Amino acid sequence: MATDGTGGDDPRSSASPAEPAGGTGRGRERAFAQPGREPVPRLIGVELDEASIARTSADIDHERAVAIYDLIEENVFAPAGHDGGPYRLMLAIRERRLILEIRDDAGLVVVTHLLSLNPFRGILRDYFLICDSYYQAIRTASPSQIEAIDMGRRGIHNEGSRLLMERLEGKVVLDFDTARRLFTLICALHWKG
Repeated sequence: MATDGTGGDDPRSSASPAEPAGGTGRGRERAFAQPGREPVPRLIGVELDEASIARTSADIDHERAVAIYDLIEENVFAPAGHDGGPYRLMLAIRERRLILEIRDDAGLVVVTHLLSLNPFRGILRDYFLICDSYYQAIRTASPSQIEAIDMGRRGIHNEGSRLLMERLEGKVVLDFDTARRLFTLICALHWKG
């Protein structure tokens, strides 16, 4: 699955437990560097390695599409110490490692980072369990029960996002919202349910 922020249908058109869409349409204009201006430290394309994507439900597929769309619309992302941009990112999981291959707009590899997923194991396990509870609850539970489960899900998601920022410190410059959307994609790659 890949997208490049050049248009297409907005996957946020139906309800999803994905993080709030928040897209304002303003991100697309900022995605492309203007002639004579500074390079843009952001992502303009995200690709998930097809071999890394497990079979999932429609809910998870939708959450993944929303995360990619939102990530491209609004993000702060640049390899540490690189003065280029904008960038394209390919995410994959191989041998319990997260692979982040960062390319420039011309498609040349800038850097590839490999991160062990071991520090994420507990958070991922808890996140998947609470997501399962959430998907079951939205079909049968009361609004207050759904809200309580969703608050817990968001808390675990925040914890995973902070850990991702820590693991990428000194490697990639990114903000918290970008880390949240990347964590959603890591979960989508790692999802076994």
